[in-house]
Amino acid sequence: MLRIINQQTEAETELIRIGTRTHGDDTRLKEETVREIIATVRDKGDRALIDYTEKFDRQVLTEEKIRVSGSELDAAYQQISQDLLHAIQLAAQKIEAFHRQKIPKSWVQFEDNEVVLGKRYTPVDTAGLYVPGGRAAYPSTVLMNAIPAKVAKVPRIVIVTPPGEELKINPAVLVAAQEAGIDEIYRLGGAQAIAALAYGTETIPKVDVITGPGNIYVTLAKKMVYGTVGIDSLAGPSEVLIIADEQANPIHVAADLLAQAEHDPLAAAILLTTDSQLAKKVQQEVSKQLENHPRRLLTEKAIAHYGLIVVVDSLAEAARLSNLFAPEHLELEIADPWTLVEQIRHAGAIFLGNSTPEAVGDYLAGPNHTLPTSGAARYASALGVETFMKHSSLIQYSPTALKKMSSTIQILAQAEGLPSHADSVRLRTE
Repeated sequence: MLRIINQQTEAETELIRIGTRTHGDDTRLKEETVREIIATVRDKGDRALIDYTEKFDRQVLTEEKIRVSGSELDAAYQQISQDLLHAIQLAAQKIEAFHRQKIPKSWVQFEDNEVVLGKRYTPVDTAGLYVPGGRAAYPSTVLMNAIPAKVAKVPRIVIVTPPGEELKINPAVLVAAQEAGIDEIYRLGGAQAIAALAYGTETIPKVDVITGPGNIYVTLAKKMVYGTVGIDSLAGPSEVLIIADEQANPIHVAADLLAQAEHDPLAAAILLTTDSQLAKKVQQEVSKQLENHPRRLLTEKAIAHYGLIVVVDSLAEAARLSNLFAPEHLELEIADPWTLVEQIRHAGAIFLGNSTPEAVGDYLAGPNHTLPTSGAARYASALGVETFMKHSSLIQYSPTALKKMSSTIQILAQAEGLPSHADSVRLRTE
């Protein structure tokens, strides 16, 4: 059953515990496994990918089958309903429209003495997108990762995703990829897929940036290859924190908590409310909605370990505790959410009002659903167009400008013990 607590000190302790939950006590052993996988893929290339697919996915892969064929891509459209196709297309349109508002713009400014300064934004050459498989298929993850890369005008975008039975890839994933403009898809999962993207093999291209969520092995692999390639983030278990007052509907709140808990046994579902009666009703409603839940065992485990209801004295206290937790998803199911949002400092995405469940943002609204977890919202942001771009500084000094600044530059260079730095200016201005 979902726990209810009232004490501020206990609430803070529990939020810290949940916020720092890990993928298990055997993380160090998993790190050793991932390190070995990466080294083997670097050394053996496609042969290692084939071996690991048989070992971990229990599927017999060949070099010819690593890449999804054109005929498979075409057939995928016949394997999904028209309703799903239209839903994917509408989501793609909305996601693209949102991300087109966020494209970083190059700029220059002209200062005195013919000094020109600016920034020039350019996309990376190649991006690798990881789309998880396993418990479910995630066409929404395809759209959320692929569309910002397309908007950034990355020349080459590839997808890796774990194969299912008989090496099949979920057709909705293949359709979503094509609707986003990507047809280079490889049936690979786990740490071996990340290693292949980071270092390249005979079949897989080496990429510049890797994005997309995955299990602990994928996350550890991304962490280990960072520096060789860029990454979006180190995704931890997913989480939602809901702030609700007395006007919130307990049925809706319970459904929103379960919508997060059904992701993973480590998912966190937290309610902060000013209404003790709402707390009890939500607790009862969660138990009721779990009775016939298709993913009951998994969801119950998440609720038991990382589910929590905290009764607070005020919405201001709820905002303070929310900022302490820095949630991936924050729902404000209160009468005046726009007033409270001013007090929110740390959240990956904020959902305002009773008619805005997290699922709206997961699938359709447009803002990205790849968000910082485990408190990373204190310093990190959602995946976006800028994830696939980098900028170069633009600097131009005229002879007059250089002469004017010559003395200052030389003083600073000499203070750092770098005489040639000083000479590079002095010799131009004497």
